[in-house]
Amino acid sequence: MTKTMSVQVKKCPLRNQPSFLGKVVSTLAYGDQVSVREERASWLHVATGKGEGWTHSSALTPKKIILNPDSREVRASTSSEEIALAGKGFNKQVEQEYRRQNRNVDFTWVDKMEQIVISQTEIGSFLREGGLTAEGGKS
Repeated sequence: MTKTMSVQVKKCPLRNQPSFLGKVVSTLAYGDQVSVREERASWLHVATGKGEGWTHSSALTPKKIILNPDSREVRASTSSEEIALAGKGFNKQVEQEYRRQNRNVDFTWVDKMEQIVISQTEIGSFLREGGLTAEGGKS
């Protein structure tokens, strides 16, 4: 039996092997639906209209994510708080309210960290130079 899940992060890379160092073969977006074909530890082999590959289970949720906030289906499947947090970040309204309630907090470094992108090459170099192995023992 195939299980359907939804992507709960902004960008979800599909990899050619169950490892963070696997080559990215496709990238899914928040709310995309996938069919789970196989489970291996905390990795899932999934299929979608954008291709198939491996992704970490933390990027998926069994809940159906509907991106139209006026839809009745949204109210039935998730709360507005869950929708805001499902993408692993604040929506604009939540962020504005948090900033209003915490005027003494400097968000400069948080804003800068959100802009950092680390490439697969950099991750691989870091692991090799540190003598580390990727999850599952693959290097």
